Amino acid sequence: MEGGTFSGVGNGAQADNKILQTFQKSFVQVQSILDQNRLLINEINQNHESKVPDNLSRNVGLIRELNSNIRRVVDLYSDLSSSFAKSMESSEGDSAGTIRSDGKAVQKRTRPG
Repeated sequence: MEGGTFSGVGNGAQADNKILQTFQKSFVQVQSILDQNRLLINEINQNHESKVPDNLSRNVGLIRELNSNIRRVVDLYSDLSSSFAKSMESSEGDSAGTIRSDGKAVQKRTRPG
């Protein structure tokens, strides 16, 4: 056993572990941003309800920050989607089936040769 994996397993298990760690890291980042967005939205609502001019002016910056956070979440999900697609492509040789873009599984046919 070397490097945290069994020597007979090869690089497949290490690659799968790395993919899972990447996904987990991204989901933690997304959740953190969404939590921050919840706080921003609460503050924006309070400022709006107060109708105090300074609070309403502050909302401009808060809404910009919220929009920026939303863009970051979209980018993270886009990166996750690309990573997932790449991991599925690289593991395609390991299985007899694949997933179509509509989410349905398709079995590959092998013709006798």
